[in-house]
Amino acid sequence: MKTGAGIREHGATVVVAALSSLFAATLILGTGVMGAALDPALIEGSGTFRMTLLMVSTVFIIIALYVGAIVTANTFATIIAGRTRTIALLRLVGASSRAVRSKVASEGLAMGALGAVIGWVLAEALVIGVVTWGPSLGWLPVGRDYPLFDPLALGAIVIVALTTWAAAWAGSRRVGSVSPIAATGAAVELRPEASRGRTGRTVWAIILVLLGVVLIALGLFLSLTTPIALFVSFFGGLFSFTGIALGAHVIMPPILRLTGKIFGAGPTGRLAAANAVRFPERSSRSTIGLVIGVTLVTMFAVALETYAAMTLQAFDNDPALEAALAQTLAVTTAVFTGLVGFSAIIAAVGMVNTLSLSVLQRTRELGLLRALGFTGGQVRRMVITESCQMTLAALGFGVVLGAFYGWVAAQSLVGSQVGFAAPSIPWPIVAGVVVFGFALAVTAAVAPARRAIRVSPVAALAVD
Repeated sequence: MKTGAGIREHGATVVVAALSSLFAATLILGTGVMGAALDPALIEGSGTFRMTLLMVSTVFIIIALYVGAIVTANTFATIIAGRTRTIALLRLVGASSRAVRSKVASEGLAMGALGAVIGWVLAEALVIGVVTWGPSLGWLPVGRDYPLFDPLALGAIVIVALTTWAAAWAGSRRVGSVSPIAATGAAVELRPEASRGRTGRTVWAIILVLLGVVLIALGLFLSLTTPIALFVSFFGGLFSFTGIALGAHVIMPPILRLTGKIFGAGPTGRLAAANAVRFPERSSRSTIGLVIGVTLVTMFAVALETYAAMTLQAFDNDPALEAALAQTLAVTTAVFTGLVGFSAIIAAVGMVNTLSLSVLQRTRELGLLRALGFTGGQVRRMVITESCQMTLAALGFGVVLGAFYGWVAAQSLVGSQVGFAAPSIPWPIVAGVVVFGFALAVTAAVAPARRAIRVSPVAALAVD
């Protein structure tokens, strides 16, 4: 494999690992700094406070690692599709599928470790900067001994690296299905019939979705009596969304067909609509990252908006308390939006990388279209239209999922005080997510499409 291609393939893996490690280490180190900033005259010890902060931090660290794992698995699945010929040649000369898969997984471990160390170094630099200049700027009390190191941060590095390795191993599961005869081709994706034939994956997806739905229903029922229902609903959402991500190859094609009707006018639009559903695995990998990001942002936005509305409703007979709560909720919303936005950035990086790799691996396909008479502008419009179609499907699906999960979270937490309430949708945030999503899709598709169509049709048909 060429060095440039390797850098392009693994660049996003390093970035995702670095972002996950930066996020986790910053939260852990920041918890120690906040604990040291407590006034000992008001709080006898910071152990309880630190433990509470660690619990909240752990939730967001798990979310970041979860998103990073899915993004990395999708990235390596895309890399495997582009390496079909190389893998087939290795199989032809006697290499076992396990040996090839282990090599791919070791690449994931190396890239994950590199990214994790980079993220930890950045986190340490950030905390050192805050501790150094924070007291003089009035951010932190003067004269305190602020910790600059926490062993838990090193644990985060190990977890990020191992998570990347596990995701690379999961993403490379197709290695065993690559036959030596495939050495005559380039990037190979599963056809719809082969994708639907993956019964084991589909069955597990159904089981997880059903289990999640049952837990969500139980959480909503318990929400009328206790806030502990939030934990039940949390695992219900985790299981059901994992099932959705696992079964994306079955779930996304019908949604893509529906959105394809919007872009299906003219030969370019019809070809783009057909391309988006021709290879469900490729389309699901390209869209699920954006679905994750949109779902996360929408879920927290709806949850916080609904929680604020339900909480203010519960205390609307006390104007002073209501005003204090409104101010506290505004600060909480800003903090939590920043935290979940970090996980959404990880998902966005994964989407950009997957779309870019997919376009670059289709150089032969685009060259064939050029040989059949398509102009460079038509090919570029086809790629952008295909990207916009997948983006619209991901945005719509993510907003619906996020609104539902967000309402469930708020209802499970406050339902015991106010009963059932309708969800509150923060439309400005939803509109911003949609605009950002489309800008991301166009950005992810334009640059690789321009590079691909610069290659002459004859040269493109010869690309491995």
